[in-house]
Amino acid sequence: MKALYLQNGKIFFLEDTAIPEPREDEALIRVRLAGICGTDLELVKGYYPFTGIPGHEFVGEVVKASSEPSLTGRRVVGEINCVCFSCSFCRQGLYSHCRERTVAGIKGRQGCFGQYLSLPVANLHPVPENVSDEEAVFVEPLAAALRIQEQLRIRPSDKILIVGSGRLGQLIARTLVLIGCEISAVTRHKKQSDLLSDLSVFPLVESEVEKEWADIVVEASGTVSGFSLARRAVRPGGVIVLKTTCRDECQLNLSSLVVDEISLIGSRCGPFPPALRLLAGKMVDPRPLIQQRFRLDEGEQAFARAARPGTLKVLLDPA
Repeated sequence: MKALYLQNGKIFFLEDTAIPEPREDEALIRVRLAGICGTDLELVKGYYPFTGIPGHEFVGEVVKASSEPSLTGRRVVGEINCVCFSCSFCRQGLYSHCRERTVAGIKGRQGCFGQYLSLPVANLHPVPENVSDEEAVFVEPLAAALRIQEQLRIRPSDKILIVGSGRLGQLIARTLVLIGCEISAVTRHKKQSDLLSDLSVFPLVESEVEKEWADIVVEASGTVSGFSLARRAVRPGGVIVLKTTCRDECQLNLSSLVVDEISLIGSRCGPFPPALRLLAGKMVDPRPLIQQRFRLDEGEQAFARAARPGTLKVLLDPA
């Protein structure tokens, strides 16, 4: 198969590499469409020492599933954490924190930036017929956006600030507006502002962010400066939700967090079924975020485009 390969911070195109051999409890999946996200870009910068086929946002078609043959031919999306189900964390239901986990395209497992990948059958979710590939490829990041609502009770009366209006920030806004709360978002590019305005989310530039006014701040910029802005904006007794990873270290004034009674919540992977329901019910439409599509042999150009400031979703089409 053809694939992209990450090694020493560089993306290579492989013309002919082995198709993965799924284990008995896994499925072989033909990738129909895949998306480049901020984590993929951070891997190139050295955020985590991964070598192999990157990528974890995809929609595909099951080619073979020995343990679940009824899935053959079905369109699916897949959760990225592959877990043991037996460690102490798994026994507590903390599957995404499994001590033995591998993570598609990030840790110990090949990802979806190739024509095929393998994942455990337990990780797969069939895609409803009325959800297009262009919508389904957003299920993983949309689920990550919904994780906030699993971790935190959000009321319609809450004032929320989203710091970072890129790929993930836009999806977070699309889920939070359904609650009816007042939402503002820090933007740096006109397209970001236009998309948010269409959702009745108020776009701000950094200098317009008032001090200590937000009940909840969602940090989705993946930058140290983004956290500093979030800290300035949150009110005493408020909450900062950290949604993105960053290679750079961030220095915290822990005393001020104690004095102001600020809660910090790390937030990562989220629930796929609600994300699929939102798409099937046409309550969220992520397609306006699609910026450009590339072939696999255009992988270098695709990553360069995705890394350009202001770029939203770049897709890879293995076909």
